[in-house]
Amino acid sequence: MRIGVHGKEIKGESIRFLEEVFDQLVEHKVQLSVSEKFQRFLKAPVFKKFKFKTFSSSGQVKNLDFFLSLGGDGTLLESVTYVGRSEVPILGINTGRLGFLATISRANTSDALEHLFNRNYKIEARTVLRLETDQQLFKGQNFALNDFTIMKKDTSSMITVHVYVDGELLNSYWSDGIIVSTPTGSTGYSLSCGGPLLYPKSESFVITPVSPHTLTARPIVLSDASEITFRVEGRIKKFLISLDSRFETIDGSVKLKVKKESFKVKLVQTPDYDYFATLRQKLNWGLDIRN
Repeated sequence: MRIGVHGKEIKGESIRFLEEVFDQLVEHKVQLSVSEKFQRFLKAPVFKKFKFKTFSSSGQVKNLDFFLSLGGDGTLLESVTYVGRSEVPILGINTGRLGFLATISRANTSDALEHLFNRNYKIEARTVLRLETDQQLFKGQNFALNDFTIMKKDTSSMITVHVYVDGELLNSYWSDGIIVSTPTGSTGYSLSCGGPLLYPKSESFVITPVSPHTLTARPIVLSDASEITFRVEGRIKKFLISLDSRFETIDGSVKLKVKKESFKVKLVQTPDYDYFATLRQKLNWGLDIRN
């Protein structure tokens, strides 16, 4: 079995945890590869006993069987940029905090890996959005698992984002920005701006305004078969766009279109995974704060 690994900076007790993960992989005769970015964090002497290849781009992971993401949801989103169109299944190990995407805790990591080796798991395919522009942006990685945003660049006055759905004007939003979220991303930035939770299989996008000047401007759920285009105006001619927290600065002359990507991100889920249980746990649903 060939497994790729990407993670965030490790220190303290995380060193011992990662050593145990690598030991378990080696015990099962895994051909191990790590991202060049992650390799820079593997400086502790305990990692010298492990042999692994390195990769730096999506083209170098297409022959992997699985991909391990060691960190939080941000690390898993970085892992998606490596996997890209290859659709290598990703197992998210949560060494961060919230963990809507990276759902496996440290305590359950060993069991999760055994499920992987015994092929006792489910693959959940998640919709990805694609950004099409008339300029080369994001180094060709013009896709996002969570969301696409258009934001004002600094503390300047609000911007006006004219949003069109399949060529017809939806609305002109006077706001700090606009979020286009996938169902997966509905638990992220969109949620914090008042957007709804979307079930991962709902085949939809949600458009959520950020701090709209008009209080009646509410989030709207659209079919993910829609093509969404934008025209941006403002006193400041530069603004920010992002794909899963990867940012670019552009001006109003750049044409922007969002649509559903042709590939999906495949997440490995262990047999005990329950999406609704994850929501209840992460959002503290049903807890009485008076106790």
